[in-house]
Amino acid sequence: MESLGRGLVRLAKGSARPERAGFLQSITGHFCGSHEDEATVCCGLDQNQFVISDSEFPGSTRILLKRPSFCPIKHLEERQAAALPEALRGRGVDVGVAVILQSVDRRVLLTRRAKNLSIFPNIWVPPGGHMEPDEQLLEAGLRELQEETGLRLEPGGFSWRMLGLWESVYPPMLSRGLPRRHHVVVYLLLLSTESHQQLQTRIKADESEVSAYAWLEPHILECVAAVEDGAETTGRVPSHLPTAIEATELSGGSARPTELPAATFLNTAPAAGEDVERVSTGTRFALRLWLDTLAVRDK
Repeated sequence: MESLGRGLVRLAKGSARPERAGFLQSITGHFCGSHEDEATVCCGLDQNQFVISDSEFPGSTRILLKRPSFCPIKHLEERQAAALPEALRGRGVDVGVAVILQSVDRRVLLTRRAKNLSIFPNIWVPPGGHMEPDEQLLEAGLRELQEETGLRLEPGGFSWRMLGLWESVYPPMLSRGLPRRHHVVVYLLLLSTESHQQLQTRIKADESEVSAYAWLEPHILECVAAVEDGAETTGRVPSHLPTAIEATELSGGSARPTELPAATFLNTAPAAGEDVERVSTGTRFALRLWLDTLAVRDK
C-alpha cells in the first residue's frame, strides 16, 4: 500500500513510462552495476510526481545519486526480504528533502535529531523531512526548515540549487535489523544573504524534533565530510581543529549555548550494536558536494 500523504519515488529508463519504485527495490542499483554505489541520473517533478530517470525530461536536473556501500537494500537476501511484513514489502520509496543552509559568511546549519524520534535519533543532519504530494522540492525544503527551526526565508533573501540524491534506509545496516524505512533524500543548497548571527536570532527550534543545533565553518566541515563510515578513525580530532564546537542545546522549552566535543562530529557508524551520536552518512555526502561548490566559486 502506498504511503498516505507522502511523495513517492518513480523510476524510468529510456522512453519507458515512470513506474513506482518498490520498497525492496534498490534505487541506486537500478541505474548502476550491482557492485557500484553511485550513478549520474536525471530527476525532477513530472506531473507532480518525483521521477528519477537515466534520460533527461522537461524540467529535470542532471545529478549524482549515491548509496552507502553497506546499504541494507543492496545486501538484503531473499529470506530476509520474505521475513518483512507484507504491508511493508508493498510500500513505495518515500521522497525526503534536506536543506544545506549556508549563511553569507559560509557557515552551515546542522541539527541533532531528538532522541525519541523513530528513525535516526540523536544523529546530526540538516533540517529536512518528507515531501508531501503536490509539493515542489523547494517548497518542501522551506516548509521543513521552518517547522524544525522556526526559520522562514523570504523570496529574494536566498538562492538555491539541487546538490545530490542519497538513498537512505533505516536501520542503516543489516546488523541492526531489517529495513523499516526507505527514502531517496534530495539535498538542496540554500544560499542565504544573511550572516549566521542574523539567522541565529530567528531560530525557534521545535524540541520534539531537534535537541541541538550548530553553525559549522568550512574547515570543520571538511573534516566531517572526510570521515568514512567503517573506518577505524572514530572520534579522532585533527590537530588543527578545536577540541570543542559551539552549539545550542534545547531542554525544557529553553535554548542554551554549550560546547560539544569535536570528536562527536567525527564519529563513524558502528558496524554492529547501538548507534552513536554522529553526523549521518548522507549528510557527509551532501557536505562533500557543498564543499565542491565552494571550490568552484573560489576559482
